[in-house]
Amino acid sequence: MLAGSTAVAARQGASRRRIYVVMLGTAAAVALIDHVTKWLVASHLYIGQQIWPGSFVSIDHVENSGAAFSVLPQLHWLYLAVAVVVSLYIVLAGYRHGTTWYRQVLIGMILGGALSNGVDRLVQGSVVDFIDFHFWPVFNVADSCIVIAIVMLLVLSFVPSSHSPTSSTSSAPS
Repeated sequence: MLAGSTAVAARQGASRRRIYVVMLGTAAAVALIDHVTKWLVASHLYIGQQIWPGSFVSIDHVENSGAAFSVLPQLHWLYLAVAVVVSLYIVLAGYRHGTTWYRQVLIGMILGGALSNGVDRLVQGSVVDFIDFHFWPVFNVADSCIVIAIVMLLVLSFVPSSHSPTSSTSSAPS
């Protein structure tokens, strides 16, 4: 074994552990918040009931057996399979993409949303949607976390990283 390789391996292991703690902690927080809000809506409103129907945003209890925006409800098992595949990929390979704490949080948001909606589809056959802006289909916390995280990761993909091999901090003489 090369001198110092044990220390490097230990640092990489600690770094990977930290990445997973941030990603899985974020995923757990998203799933918890999503399930608590869905439970509050389902236990206090009957399906179709609204709170603040004339306002900019209202709470509207909707059961969604389709994909986003209730598209193709007959493909329920396909959506569940996609949630499982996305979740497995994030758990197995997410550390490679979570190079910064904010990327780890964003990846955790996708994982938490996918797991939360996936569990609902498996257990109930549908998800509870309740956030209604009236100009957009009704959605839930998991949906919003997934969409926000994907948009932010796309935006970040166009921002040069200070850790990339192509960026340099020193200027070479010409």
